[in-house]
Amino acid sequence: MTDLLAAALNPQSIAIIGASENPHKIGGRPIAYMQRLGYRGRLYPINPSRRELQGLACFPSLADLPEVPEMALVIVGGEQTVAAVADCAARGVRCAVVIASGFGETGPQGRAVQDRMLATARAAGMRLVGPNTQGLANFGTGAIASFSTLFTEVPPLDGPIGIVSQSGGISAMAYGLLRGRGLGVRHVHATGNEADVGVADLAWAVAHDPHVKLLLLYLENIANPALLAETAAYAKSRDLPIVAIKAGHSASGQKAASSHTGSLANEDRVVEAFLRRHGIWRVRDPHALATAAQGYLQGWRPQGRRLVVVSNSGASCVMAADASEQLGLPLATLADSTQAALAARLPGFATTSNPIDITAALLSNSGLFSDVLPVIAQDPAADLVFIHIPVAGAGYDVDAFARDTASFAASSGKPVAVAAWQEVVAGPFRKAGVATYANEHEALSVLAQVALHRELLARPLPRWDPAPPPTLPAGAGLLNEAQSLALLAAQGIAVVPHRLCRSADEARAAFALLGGPVAVKACSRDVPHKSEHGLVALHLDSADAVAACFDRQWAKLAAMGAAQDGVLVARMHESRHECMVGAHVDAVFGPVVVVGDGGKYVEAMRDVALLVPPFDQGEVLQALQGLRIAPLLAGTRGDAPLDTCALADIAVRVGRLMVGAAGRIASIDLNPVMLGTAGEGAVVVDALVELA
Repeated sequence: MTDLLAAALNPQSIAIIGASENPHKIGGRPIAYMQRLGYRGRLYPINPSRRELQGLACFPSLADLPEVPEMALVIVGGEQTVAAVADCAARGVRCAVVIASGFGETGPQGRAVQDRMLATARAAGMRLVGPNTQGLANFGTGAIASFSTLFTEVPPLDGPIGIVSQSGGISAMAYGLLRGRGLGVRHVHATGNEADVGVADLAWAVAHDPHVKLLLLYLENIANPALLAETAAYAKSRDLPIVAIKAGHSASGQKAASSHTGSLANEDRVVEAFLRRHGIWRVRDPHALATAAQGYLQGWRPQGRRLVVVSNSGASCVMAADASEQLGLPLATLADSTQAALAARLPGFATTSNPIDITAALLSNSGLFSDVLPVIAQDPAADLVFIHIPVAGAGYDVDAFARDTASFAASSGKPVAVAAWQEVVAGPFRKAGVATYANEHEALSVLAQVALHRELLARPLPRWDPAPPPTLPAGAGLLNEAQSLALLAAQGIAVVPHRLCRSADEARAAFALLGGPVAVKACSRDVPHKSEHGLVALHLDSADAVAACFDRQWAKLAAMGAAQDGVLVARMHESRHECMVGAHVDAVFGPVVVVGDGGKYVEAMRDVALLVPPFDQGEVLQALQGLRIAPLLAGTRGDAPLDTCALADIAVRVGRLMVGAAGRIASIDLNPVMLGTAGEGAVVVDALVELA
């Protein structure tokens, strides 16, 4: 990884294979950019038809160079691309950036050529960026191995932001949006098809640049989750926020991602859980990447989410209160002493409770901001401050408003965002360094994102001590229900009292032991969905009924040709609500646990949350709060709350079981899990475990 960091981000020498004299052509732009932007390394244009190019000595081939370049930029197409990569590998180039398209993104034939090219690179220990990439750009060093047109349209400015994107177009768009907001960008890297080097590789490298204060990612797949998780952990250790777009969250988007880069998009709910687990904030588009950037770069460290709203319009106060509730920012309840101090400074018709309406008196008293903001700073409930100026201009001392706000932000350390749609108002605030937005939704969204992201990053990541692997039967396939319940009970999970019977007499004895009423269910590893075959009977309350049911189900299994593992007699268990806990092994991310609403409509309602191990009860409880059934779990209309702690405990134990099994368990399905009132626990009454 150290080699990649040096050769890709800060190469000391670069060969341009397919170089052009024309700075507007793909083969000419990188040379023009690097000469204009002060690249201090050595440039070697390669073009057999020229001896000089853009004022530089030009060479007919890689073999003719006076040294082995650290990086080669491959800008020839077709078979020439494959030959050029082979030449780079043979010569000892450390990193090749392949611009050409027509490989893995086109289908199996192109993928086969791409794979052969990759094999050549790997055999020589050379890293490969692309193919089908726009290239790499480091404005801190001037190493611009990229052909992006936008670097001509929007002049670069070195700054504290790094962009790593699978898509060249999105990397350029994010760059342009950030520059349009006056922000400097140091890194703009596109990985293309990711035959070798992916977003995670370059994100790791960029995260180690001490000048970078914000890392923005665009991903269409997550091919190396372990490295991305390691990058996130390192970024967290140096207080570097990571914000990401993960595209392909719909079926159509996943199909488009596959055709775009030749990658397979990851299942979106698992991606969401993975990113949340590692403190990576997810947004939906490049505009959102750019919008919140200034807020992060302000260095905000909010202590909570409680919001104070200040405006010279009562209507703006009302709308801000509505928006803040939708964004999860509760309005701060100001102390009586704070309100008294505000009342002493504001006109009698102003509002001193939160939201604070300072009224049109702002026109005649330009010192209202300097009067009000220091008072707010002293209130311990004020975590975030939003200032909305829907109208100002001639007659208003906007420069004073901006200076006072900037001074307040600097002295208090509290996050402050301003909304002003008039440029004559917004301009002075931006000039003073205040985070300023065109409308209240943008401003409040940024405050909410930074505050919630900081909460996510502040949460300690649970660690699980290694546990002994569970005892599992040999072979693969489904366990029967008795085996599944026994496996869960061995993990300390409460399961319904039951007996496995192989005769009508044993069924009678089980009824006498358990007491009625009972459920009677055929037990066969060949019949996982018993109710569909009439192999479940509920609420039986006599030994004769249980024995007769045993005979029917035993005969039905025989008629189906299914394994007759037995018939399960289980005590009926009443509950307040039916939930579910499940788990499976994701091909990319490993074990994933699902918890939420259960019962027979679970697949139709899909009111569940996903978690990536390791996690603790607190994380499960927080996930449950985001479900539609959260009000039912908390207790509504006078009902007592349900025992969500017991449900969370089962989810944690299932997660530990999946991790301990080290891939031997393919999936677990516990549905229903019968949930009682808080303190009564949760009991698994139906279980299905599949071995890999």
